[in-house]
Amino acid sequence: QLQACGGGLVQAGGSLRLSCAPSGRTFSTYAMGWFRQAPGKEREFVATISWSGGITYYADSVKGRFTISRDNAKNTVFLQMTSLKPEDTAVYYCAVGPSPRSESRLYRYWGQGTQVTVSS
Repeated sequence: QLQACGGGLVQAGGSLRLSCAPSGRTFSTYAMGWFRQAPGKEREFVATISWSGGITYYADSVKGRFTISRDNAKNTVFLQMTSLKPEDTAVYYCAVGPSPRSESRLYRYWGQGTQVTVSS
């Protein structure tokens, strides 16, 4: 029901914009979050945004480099990633939850991930 796209291979210092759009239903009244999982590591929180877009939270590791936003008219959430680092390499997932929180267990719906690879 959720499809994340926009991943790819980029050099360190580059930028990518991920998007996530659900199919079959609207999530405009829910919070949306981005998480990532690198090989051999646990899934970790990246960013989240409230249903109105008025509240956003970021992991310390991406603060100042990533920006989460949403367009409820298009039922889409975005993750603009700049100044990418090799340690940002991971599969990125979008998820839907009741409130903008960092705990993955609170998110009810998860999309298929998109691979982001940052070369040094």
